[in-house]
Amino acid sequence: MDTATHAPHTVEMPEQIEQILVERINKDRIELPVLPQVAGRVMALAHDPTADAARLSALIHQDQALAAHVLRIANSPAYMPRTPIASLQHAVAMLGVNQLSEIAVTVSLKSAAVKIPGHEADIRQLWRHALASGAYAKEIARMRRYNVESAYLCGLLHAVGKPVVLKTVTAIAADLHIPLGPDAIHAFLGGYHARVGSVIAVEWALPPQVAEAIAYYGAYEHTPTHRQEAMMTCLADRLATYLLVPDSYDDSTLRDHSVFADLNLYPNDVDTLLGLKEKVLSLVDTMAQ
Repeated sequence: MDTATHAPHTVEMPEQIEQILVERINKDRIELPVLPQVAGRVMALAHDPTADAARLSALIHQDQALAAHVLRIANSPAYMPRTPIASLQHAVAMLGVNQLSEIAVTVSLKSAAVKIPGHEADIRQLWRHALASGAYAKEIARMRRYNVESAYLCGLLHAVGKPVVLKTVTAIAADLHIPLGPDAIHAFLGGYHARVGSVIAVEWALPPQVAEAIAYYGAYEHTPTHRQEAMMTCLADRLATYLLVPDSYDDSTLRDHSVFADLNLYPNDVDTLLGLKEKVLSLVDTMAQ
């Protein structure tokens, strides 16, 4: 987050902001991002067993900017096409419907990113973390022989509430003329993003496993139904932090978490996941452009 330093503030100041934030959440007065129409339709198509490549290509073609971004990413080193991909139909043939759906959803969600003047670097950091979490969630799902596409969405969207919380608390702080330092912002994001993310999940009609991953990944033992997805998302989030924030915790601290045992992952599995660093970074760098 923003590393600028501010004069210490009293406990009452953050409490004022928190009271207003909670009131806005309770009264549905939080400004939520709008799910891009194409993203919603691609997600629905990805979960439709009757969907085919032609329908996906036609859907992406409706947005020329999206189509151009999808082709750029499909041709990137992250996806390593054997030959240059010249069309969406070719992309489907080379990458498959599921992978092309993943790219299309990610690109369209990026276009709906929350804008916060003065916090562009923070939003970019949050987006990179989301991308890394999605990438790691896919790899964990492969190890566990779970649905890879569903795991990717869980990882990508697990912290979807953070930019909204950031925008809301910084606006409240500005209105109250209260300096809000990075530690306080970090506390607000950690304390309220799951709650706001759950509101977004309802508004966007996200699949139930994604909604539960958003709500429970930080305390997956309380997940009502989709505990595996919540556990995989918990680990993906942890790996993404380890990758993107090098001083977050050391190797032994990373491994010292019950989620590894709960997912039946062994030390060699952890080594394999950590060995994917360059692959995940390549994907993050490509998608974040």
